[in-house]
Amino acid sequence: MSQQTKTALITGSIKGIGKAIALALARNGIQVVTTYWDWPEFLPDLQKDLAAVGTSHLIVNIDLLDNNAIKQLIVDIQSKFGGLDILINNIERGGWPLVHGEYVQNQWDMEVATTMRAKRWLFYEALPLLKASGNGSVINISSIAGLVGRSGPAAPFFPDAYSAVNRGISLLTETWAREASPEVRVNELMIGFFETRHGPHTLGWQHLNASEKEALINHTPLGRLGKLSDIVSSVMFLINHAPFMTGSVIRLDGGYVLGGEKIPAMPKGFL
Repeated sequence: MSQQTKTALITGSIKGIGKAIALALARNGIQVVTTYWDWPEFLPDLQKDLAAVGTSHLIVNIDLLDNNAIKQLIVDIQSKFGGLDILINNIERGGWPLVHGEYVQNQWDMEVATTMRAKRWLFYEALPLLKASGNGSVINISSIAGLVGRSGPAAPFFPDAYSAVNRGISLLTETWAREASPEVRVNELMIGFFETRHGPHTLGWQHLNASEKEALINHTPLGRLGKLSDIVSSVMFLINHAPFMTGSVIRLDGGYVLGGEKIPAMPKGFL
């Protein structure tokens, strides 16, 4: 199937990361299906921006915690576009400890169900169409919360349930890569702190004090937050330039997991 006739499903794409990916794919001639549940106030901008690109698209309001709704979504995609080639599994939910405080059960359950369960059901419902494409690509968007958890400068950002399920996504990525091969490649883009995710464009950022923001940047060797263009470039690489890559994790975090400590000069030694 040529790039001009490919179809991509991008979840969580009403704004921010998902929207940036959807627009980039559309600009490359790929038909896009975007989904949203919350933030309907951003819908007019998404409609306008996709219309301006001009590529065939579908915007779906859907609760991805409803397994029957997922089944119907895949039926609708096949009916409108004839198949599916790309799945950007971007659905997630995590409440900052700084914002939400101590867990209540509903918050815990929502983070687990949205960040992991919805990804899982969506993958398996989409898999037959992805396999039928013959050259499918799945990208699971995850977070470095799965590696660092509620610790260090990340402590105000990463709640426990969100962190735990993000670690689990890496296991699912490997399992799905085995199951989907050879027709479909499954990879993971594990992201750090970005402008629109755990950054200045999110609710909790304004409640951080100056020293907390500075500590986050100082802990990041590249000394900045990520940009949407960083994610888009990585997604395009995985789709278009990684035909021999599956079951892999790309960590896109500016080096945050490494930490910001400087490496001292080699000592002179004493022998």
